Amino acid sequence: MTDNQHYDFAQEFYFAMRAAVTGRVSRDTRKRIENAKNKITKPFGPGRDPKTAASGLDDVLNSFGWQTQIAQAELFAKWAEVVGDLNASNSNPENLSQGTLTVRCKSTAWATQLKLMQAEILAKIQNQFAALEIEQVRFVGPQAPSWKKGQRSVPGRGPRDTYG
Repeated sequence: MTDNQHYDFAQEFYFAMRAAVTGRVSRDTRKRIENAKNKITKPFGPGRDPKTAASGLDDVLNSFGWQTQIAQAELFAKWAEVVGDLNASNSNPENLSQGTLTVRCKSTAWATQLKLMQAEILAKIQNQFAALEIEQVRFVGPQAPSWKKGQRSVPGRGPRDTYG
């Protein structure tokens, strides 16, 4: 087998053995062998032009469907550009699901402040990151401490006589 032939050696061997045993080559086998021989490519033939690394990376992102994740990571990384440095130092985008961006704030006061700016922030996000299709921004305060300790807990009001 020469360098320019691109059909599989195992396939060729199988077809040769089958022809030797049966004494004839089927029409389908003949077509496969002819097609494989006709598909010989040349180093500078059509479709063999070099690609840039960027276009190759775009092809990989498209084939795996990662554009949305890349756009989301870009939004999270450029959060300071969207809301400003002061607001970004006191808030952090946490989750994006079903068109809703959840932003965790350092305090409930910052969550309230950003809720007042919600329409402006949403408009900026929709202009800069239209591919994400964000319809709503939800600002939440810090997580409250949990009183549940251990694997089991009792339903009810929680701790009563904890503080003396």
